[in-house]
Amino acid sequence: MTNNQYNVIGVMSGTSLDGLDIVLCNFEYKNQKWSFEIIKAETFKYDNTWKNNLSKADLLNSFDFISFHKEYGKYIGSKIIKFIKNCIINIDFIASHGHTIFHQPEKNITFQIGDGAEIAATTSITTISDFRTLDVALGGQGAPLVPIGDKLLFSQYDYCLNLGGFANISYNIDNKRIAFDICPANIIINYLIKELNLDYDKDGKIAKQGQINSELLNKLNQIDYYRKSYPKSLGKEDLLKTFIPVLEQANINVYDKLRTIYENIAIQISNSMPDVENSKSVFITGGGAYNKFLIELLLKKIKNKIIIPEPTLIEYKEALIFAFLGVLRYRNEINCLSSVTGASQDNTGGIINSVCKKTPITALYSS
Repeated sequence: MTNNQYNVIGVMSGTSLDGLDIVLCNFEYKNQKWSFEIIKAETFKYDNTWKNNLSKADLLNSFDFISFHKEYGKYIGSKIIKFIKNCIINIDFIASHGHTIFHQPEKNITFQIGDGAEIAATTSITTISDFRTLDVALGGQGAPLVPIGDKLLFSQYDYCLNLGGFANISYNIDNKRIAFDICPANIIINYLIKELNLDYDKDGKIAKQGQINSELLNKLNQIDYYRKSYPKSLGKEDLLKTFIPVLEQANINVYDKLRTIYENIAIQISNSMPDVENSKSVFITGGGAYNKFLIELLLKKIKNKIIIPEPTLIEYKEALIFAFLGVLRYRNEINCLSSVTGASQDNTGGIINSVCKKTPITALYSS
């Protein structure tokens, strides 16, 4: 590849534990603009053991946690090897987000499991990982990181809305990119739907059977997080500490809880947009884009034009953008915006682990 063209593998694991998303992308910088192509994309579903281990990793002691961090790195590497089998394209590097276990930026802590050194050692491909910790060290939220990709790859849309485990949004104000997590989305829907022994609420059909409980809806809308100004972000800790207790205190059936949560999500997304009465474009990705009932609710609350892309972008936009964050890190360019995270300055996050495959060091220094 030239200095302005890169073939990159992006790896992402979301909070909803659906699986490991892997994409092979080509990026090109030409005429002062970035373009991209997703060459291949695949999700490796977690089995019950991996789901259980990842969901409970925050309970491990320090030694077992580091051991699991390395084991998961090897797991990611093994899935990448399977993904690129029979691939004839030269891969420049891997950019791996890993899976978030701890995210408490107010305590200067964020941790994404999946050791980049183990990925590089397993695949023999240069690997960039640990994208968030520098921003947190600089006083930022370390999230969301996707907005730099929204700005440089999807600038044709007014709003970029991701409906993943958490809903988040990104847009420009006075030529400055801002973004923040809005509310729990798929992660809280999936939590409730488990009471019915289901993995997810397909098309929102279960929630549609329920009734809005005004008392619960009012309590949800009064959660302190919604009154905070950006930059702000959410993690699993917030879900367990703040949102789920409100749901558990409500003495109503799960159908009504689900319907009320859907309404809360739609209200908070509507509140997150400065202009909902115009014909501005809202580009929606993430698993929630498939949820017909949730999209119906959004259409009732905003007058903007909703754009839902083809499935590959719906499902793999985050993995694509983390691949792009790797490109920016590789080029030593800014890949994290202080206007988004609240850090003291823009920064270039990511740790590079390289396996030398060409010239031995003895040859480099021999006379």
